[in-house]
Amino acid sequence: MDTFPNEKVELTQLLVVGDIDRSRTFYRDVLGGKVYREYGGTSCVLRFQGAWLLLVTGGGPTEDKPTVTFAPPPDPDLVSHQLTMRVPDCQRAYEILRKRGAEFLTPPHDRGGEIRCFFRDPDGHLLEISEVS
Repeated sequence: MDTFPNEKVELTQLLVVGDIDRSRTFYRDVLGGKVYREYGGTSCVLRFQGAWLLLVTGGGPTEDKPTVTFAPPPDPDLVSHQLTMRVPDCQRAYEILRKRGAEFLTPPHDRGGEIRCFFRDPDGHLLEISEVS
């Protein structure tokens, strides 16, 4: 008997972006994601650390989502989600990502039990690197 979820179910994180080329470059060259597939210049699927990341350009309602409009974040300082990457050494990851072009809000902060820092992708989606200390 099938159950849900099971080992065949995989989760994909979708991010709406303003420029697919710019975002693909960021997630591939800065974060190290592997491009899996691209569709018609409006979407790009990447594999990143065992997870799927789908980058799509914005768009209006469709038959299967008649009231939904996809749009990049209108204000990067208002956050409804973020991607967090648990790393073994936050300071080292920070240095590597900065060299690759990531722009951090601040250097890593030790918050007692966790060292973390935040940066954004080209559309303002919030990303975090975090080390349990």
